[in-house]
Amino acid sequence: MAATRDSPDWFTEQPGLTALALVSVFLAFLVIVPYLQYVLFGVVLAYIAYPAQRRLERYIRPTFAALVVVVATVVALLLPLVYLLTVAFRQGVLVVEWIREEQINVETIEQLLESNGYAVDLVELYEANQDRIASAIQQLTDGAIDLVGGLPNMFIGLTITTFVLFGLLRDGARLVAWIQWVIPVDDEVLADLQEGIDELMWASVIGNVAVAVIQAVMLGVGLWVAGVPAVIFLTVATFVLTLLPLIGAFGVWIPAALYLLATGSTTAGAAMVGYGLFVTLSDSYYRPAIIGQTGGYNALIVIVGIFGGLVAFGAVGLFLGPVVLGATKLVLDSFARARTGTEPPGAVADDAGGPKSGSSATPLDNPSGDEPVDGTDSDSQESTDRTG
Repeated sequence: MAATRDSPDWFTEQPGLTALALVSVFLAFLVIVPYLQYVLFGVVLAYIAYPAQRRLERYIRPTFAALVVVVATVVALLLPLVYLLTVAFRQGVLVVEWIREEQINVETIEQLLESNGYAVDLVELYEANQDRIASAIQQLTDGAIDLVGGLPNMFIGLTITTFVLFGLLRDGARLVAWIQWVIPVDDEVLADLQEGIDELMWASVIGNVAVAVIQAVMLGVGLWVAGVPAVIFLTVATFVLTLLPLIGAFGVWIPAALYLLATGSTTAGAAMVGYGLFVTLSDSYYRPAIIGQTGGYNALIVIVGIFGGLVAFGAVGLFLGPVVLGATKLVLDSFARARTGTEPPGAVADDAGGPKSGSSATPLDNPSGDEPVDGTDSDSQESTDRTG
């Protein structure tokens, strides 16, 4: 009897068509690779903006809804981001100039350390590193020149991001349904993987960005009250560093506190230390409250995923790195579950099919794009509204 579509023997009985499919996928990958970062950036933006697309589709056609969401995304996200980065760059240059002009009184810090039993000649150390500071400024200038030279390629990449965003918003549900149809995996396994990957995306993209924004705003207000210069630059730096594991807001408020102490503002410096610790410790509250408990999203995956993702995918790897590693774990769990018929060691019975989903509605949740039918659990609609 001939093998069916879902039979493992089908691929060996159709070697020509199987080889053609693999070659086609490989060639398509080669086409995408040069702008892979921008394509992935569009995927992340589409995931964030999809709940708004779903709401607009209740009143206007999907094409017009996608166009409205894309324009709103560009205006509300990309343009302010360019402005903030421009201001942050200017203020960062001012900070470097202050260091070069020796406006920071290092002797004050030295006296403070000596009063606590630490005899350190910071002035000598500071003067010994003047050449390194000048070299860093030169590297910063060279980097700015390279950035200007790469603007045409960046413009093309952002154009691709915009079209990817539009296409996924309008046709994302059909694309997910098509992928489900193409991949030779049981529907039950695919449903489990979609549920787990959706939670990973929620934790990595929505949750981490929300936590970083909250901590950056909190610390930015504290820096402004304390009178620290270049507040916008330091706030943006806090947002970026908070996305990185093991660093966080420490990388901003500690230098800010040292600056206040060095300029003679002892009270403000001590207050900055206390407030900075409060902002840093608040991470242990906000992150579980916003992200929640997500299967496959642990500290090891976060740390390796973020730093490895930065190398593999660029800036967007901050979000996709942990998702890739977490999704790999989910796929291997499903593979082992199908092969052995048992659950992973330490798995809870309620989680047998995969991690519980508490994420927002995305194309992964409703591939057909249809509205929930009468009698559907209202929790599904509530989760849809969570990121709108």
